[in-house]
Amino acid sequence: MNYPNKKKPIKNVNNYANLGMTLESDIDLTNQYYLSHQIAVIHKKPTPIQVVNVSYPARNKAKIVEAYYRTPSTTDFNGLYKGRYIDFDAKETNSKTSFPLSNVHEHQVNHLSDVDAHGGIAFLIIGWSQYNEYYILFFKDLISFWQASKQGGRKSIPYTFFKENCHQIPFSYEPRLDYLSIINKLI
Repeated sequence: MNYPNKKKPIKNVNNYANLGMTLESDIDLTNQYYLSHQIAVIHKKPTPIQVVNVSYPARNKAKIVEAYYRTPSTTDFNGLYKGRYIDFDAKETNSKTSFPLSNVHEHQVNHLSDVDAHGGIAFLIIGWSQYNEYYILFFKDLISFWQASKQGGRKSIPYTFFKENCHQIPFSYEPRLDYLSIINKLI
C-alpha cells in the first residue's frame, strides 16, 4: 500500500537500528520525555565557547566565523532525579570487542569523581553501534579500569564486561533509552 505522500511504509518496525538518530539525540528525546512526564529534569550542557570573529553579510544574517573552546567541557548531561543529582556522558564505539578508554578524557573522569564523592550519581552511557546495544557504566567500574590503565594495564574495557556486569538500557519508542529505569532500581 502506498501512502498519499508517496513515502514508502516502514517494513520492519522491530528493527530500531535504522532510525538515523545519534546516541545524544536519543538521550535528548528521552530527557524531553522525562521532563514532560514530570519524571526528572535532565538537560544537555552547552559547550562553553568563546566567539572571536563574527561576519555580518547582512543585517539579519550574523555568522560566527571563528570560535574557540573556553575550557574543556566536563560531561554532556546533568540534572535531578528523585532529589538526587545525576551527571553523565554519552560515548559510542564501533568496536565489536572493547570500549577504548581513550574515548574518555581525564578531566571527565575527574569531574565524575567529584560528583561521585559528593553523593551524586555518576556514570557513562556506552553505545555499541555494532550490536545496537546501550549500557550504563557506573563510575565505580569506570575508575577501576581507568586506574588500571594508568598503571600499565588494559587500555580498554572488554565488551564481555558490559554483557556480564553492566545494565543494558532498554531501547523503545518512548522513552527512547530509559536509563532511569535502571537508576531507579539502584537508588
